[in-house]
Amino acid sequence: MNKVIFLAVSLTLLSTGCVSQKKYKALQTTKKKADEDLSRLEKAVKKCDGDVISANARIKSLEEQIDYLKKNNEQLISNVGNMTTLTQKGAENLEKSLESIKEKDTRIKTLQDALTKKDSVTIALVTSIKSSLGNMDDKDIEVNVDKGVVFVSIADKMLFQSGSYKVSSQAKNVLAKVATVAKSKPDFELMVEGHTDNVPVKNNDVITDNWDLSVLRSTSIVRVLTSDLGIAPERIIAAGRSEYIPLVANDSPDGKARNRRTRIILLPKIDQFYKMVEEGMKQAEKK
Repeated sequence: MNKVIFLAVSLTLLSTGCVSQKKYKALQTTKKKADEDLSRLEKAVKKCDGDVISANARIKSLEEQIDYLKKNNEQLISNVGNMTTLTQKGAENLEKSLESIKEKDTRIKTLQDALTKKDSVTIALVTSIKSSLGNMDDKDIEVNVDKGVVFVSIADKMLFQSGSYKVSSQAKNVLAKVATVAKSKPDFELMVEGHTDNVPVKNNDVITDNWDLSVLRSTSIVRVLTSDLGIAPERIIAAGRSEYIPLVANDSPDGKARNRRTRIILLPKIDQFYKMVEEGMKQAEKK
């Protein structure tokens, strides 16, 4: 779909004679990098989700093994009755069982600590963002977490006029607060996603359809964040999702208004974000 968007924008620009061949090639290079970055991040998110599921399954398995070992030890002590009557072999087996329980407890604690630390980072980030945004209407600005990624969703009525991709002065005040949070997290990358409702664009020589509109709105926000608010361009990815990821049905004015939005996604460099869990798993496997 990104290729379709890029081709449509490129053909439009070429047909109007506004872009030189050199600039066109530069746009191709920029789009290719953005596609590669997006693909890499999506793969990283998928891998990390699998790692978390695997870690939770490992924890459950270890807890079951501990219960089994404890029951065996209780049965052994019950049958023997008195530790002084245990044979040398029985005493050694008991000692090994107790040591095994201790090791498995340590492994479980290591994994749980890693997962808890990851959750704490996410909670702290969300709290920081909400505090920076201040007392704004929750209907217009939402901050949430999905699969370890933080999303700041801003209603388009706070950013653009209907059918336009020119950023309003009101929007710059909101984006300045988002930029403040982003600057405090220099290791984070940002993806700006434009979303529209399903109303077709009409009578516009520049905007062909909602794909164009969503991408143009995204790049307009990116320009404000980089040119006006000082976010390093290499940290940002511009993306457009058109009308195809609605929050609610587009069957009412309120529903359409809610679907017209821009999402600023803070990505704590996914590999770094889950490094804590991976290290915890490696340490546990060495026990």
